[in-house]
Amino acid sequence: MATKQTEPVTVISLRKLSLGTPEPQQKEPKTFTVEEAVETIGFGRFHIALFLIMGSTGVVEAMEIMLIAVVSPVIRCEWQLENWQVALVTTMVFFGYMVFSIVFGLLADRYGRWKILLISFLWGAYFSLLTSFSPSYIWFVFLRTMVGCGVSGHAQGLIIKTEFLPTKYRGYMLPLSQVFWLAGSLLIIGLASVVIPTIGWRWLIRIASIPGIILIMAFKFIPESARFNVSTGNTQAAMTTLESIAKMNSSAMPEGKLVEPILEKRGRFADLLDAKYLRTTLQIWVIWLGISFAYYGVILASAELLERDLVCGSQPELESEVVVTLGDTEGSQSPCHCHMFAPSDYRTMIISTIGEIARLPHDDACFGDGDQRLPVSHWCNGGTIYIPGSYERINPGGPVSFLICLCGVCHFCIYSSH
Repeated sequence: MATKQTEPVTVISLRKLSLGTPEPQQKEPKTFTVEEAVETIGFGRFHIALFLIMGSTGVVEAMEIMLIAVVSPVIRCEWQLENWQVALVTTMVFFGYMVFSIVFGLLADRYGRWKILLISFLWGAYFSLLTSFSPSYIWFVFLRTMVGCGVSGHAQGLIIKTEFLPTKYRGYMLPLSQVFWLAGSLLIIGLASVVIPTIGWRWLIRIASIPGIILIMAFKFIPESARFNVSTGNTQAAMTTLESIAKMNSSAMPEGKLVEPILEKRGRFADLLDAKYLRTTLQIWVIWLGISFAYYGVILASAELLERDLVCGSQPELESEVVVTLGDTEGSQSPCHCHMFAPSDYRTMIISTIGEIARLPHDDACFGDGDQRLPVSHWCNGGTIYIPGSYERINPGGPVSFLICLCGVCHFCIYSSH
């Protein structure tokens, strides 16, 4: 009986069949970053609250800085200070500001923006209140230096606000924050015109501390930066924050899982000097040197501008000269030390501060169109033209040429940056 042979075609056909039906591949899970979540959630009620609370840090900062200008004539009179001693107060405040800006910046990258913001406000409010009890000039300088250290941490509020804002709104909302600085400046000048002539400068400092204390209690409504949380590996906290924002804004979260690379090394000053960022770092430093020199020099010199016509009783008939008698000694009655501001002087300071509001529509339009360099450049050009005219009446041939050079360098760096 013949054996039936197996046809190999069956095997071939099965092999072809198995090759024709590939195994289904697993789909990769969807992921998103913090930036993508912020853009998806969009602008809403949370950002309005964020803008009001974090923007109000500018009110407190302006009040503490402008306080020096309105109090300087009074402490000059009370402690019989020379010009260099009055200038030393401002110098030490900004020295503390400069040093602790670096310290708080490094700490914020390591331990969180919200924590450093809270610490800086507690620090500033505490030492500001202590300043009102200063028994001597030395104590006043030391305590105001500590206030400057605390105020330097207020910048963390701007960082938190920036990291939560969608890209579309940053160009409009951030320049609009200048309104809070102007409000703080106007508030402290208005308070000074009422409080100093009635109950004294010490009570002015105590009253000026109240907005900062109130703001501390409002910080509980603002979460830690989600970007910081994911950079430290705390993804769950970042997700909770983003979900609460989406719920408050009545919007939806993006689909998928929040993924962000964990940064092992954060808050390193050396990163600013890395070859990748060195040019940008140096340009920004030069720009801010020129801006700070011009802006703070102008607003804090307002007291000097108003007092310059009252040099040692050269015009004793002026209405704004008030001689305050602190004792029976000849020095305490000297008009060189006691030139108090009159109501007209406070009005002049208020008018000059209101003048800054005129720049807001221009700056907001420029930033909104994406050209961040244009408003800064125009500001430097304006300073080059108008500031020397104001200061030539004080000190002809003085620091005006240096200021012009700084503004010129500032203008060059702005348009050479990318």
